[in-house]
Amino acid sequence: MAPSPLLSRPAAVAGSGVDEGVAAHYGEPNAEQRRLLAGAAVADMSHFDVVTLAGEDRLSWLNSLSSQLLLELRPGQSTQTLLLTIQGRIEFDIRILADEDKLWLLVEPGQGAPLAAWLDRMRFMLRVQVADVSDSYGLVGACVQQEPLSAYPCWVDSWPNITPGGYAYSAGEHPGLERPWFEYIVPLNELESAVAQLRLSGMMAVEALRIAAWRPRFGFDTDDKTIPHELDLMRTAVHLNKGCYKGQETIARVHNIGHPPRRIVFLQLDGSMHTLPAVGSEVRLGEKTIGKVTSAATHFEAGPIALAVIKRNIDPTVDLQVIDGEVAYAASQETIVATDAGQTAGRFTGFLRTPTN
Repeated sequence: MAPSPLLSRPAAVAGSGVDEGVAAHYGEPNAEQRRLLAGAAVADMSHFDVVTLAGEDRLSWLNSLSSQLLLELRPGQSTQTLLLTIQGRIEFDIRILADEDKLWLLVEPGQGAPLAAWLDRMRFMLRVQVADVSDSYGLVGACVQQEPLSAYPCWVDSWPNITPGGYAYSAGEHPGLERPWFEYIVPLNELESAVAQLRLSGMMAVEALRIAAWRPRFGFDTDDKTIPHELDLMRTAVHLNKGCYKGQETIARVHNIGHPPRRIVFLQLDGSMHTLPAVGSEVRLGEKTIGKVTSAATHFEAGPIALAVIKRNIDPTVDLQVIDGEVAYAASQETIVATDAGQTAGRFTGFLRTPTN
């Protein structure tokens, strides 16, 4: 994908890695977070991929393949679904917006072509048409709905609410409630004009607010072994009472009678280092490696923060260390997924709670 034209904005600093092609920031990383959260700015996410699914069978077909109940999805409604392996591991994490004649499928940068190819292989004789339109459309992110973008389709994140058929693996007040999230689907040839009246924040701001909201990101907080239970994705991406789909047996077994092997945690890092640990840095309890950092950022209020995936049975009250080469960061943990997650069959009390919807 070509670099975003918004990189020509004053002070724009290009991102790297998966977020290459758009701005990491525009010279004021902390101020950009404040503005984005307050609704005074939007974020250029035009490097994210977009796939469309058209045809009369689009809802019933995708419903049969994925973890979410989609049969009642109406134009203008948003949801999240997962495509899983037979072992229940996450292959694709898809944000869905229903339109009058199509479904918009929003995925991570570089995931559009693989997703379209995967779906094409599963079409058989059904009345569906799959198209990777990532060269024509991109996303603009916001924490508040933006009037200048109201003409464009908008995906609304349900996180951290519990969608119908979902289940929360965390308890208490959720920090994600402080960060609503909207993604506008904008033709790339209209991107500059669409945001001409708006201030911009970079992907560093997007990531810091995401991490503070405990929102997992595919390709960062997942690996080839991740199951939804480990990331608290049961609340928004899985319907526990729908029909058969690939990976359902694992979803049901772990939820009802088992435990996920790992759990995601929020880490408050020692701020005296003035640096951040690299993604993939070891998380240790004493001399024992118990997991790794999956996302890290500097938050405008909380300072250095991270998400990490660690072994499920680690005591949630103990302090940890993050090791990046020769540098050690003290880290206190906040529970996202409970240590007793799963094994809900016949269980009506305790740390886990049943859906409120």
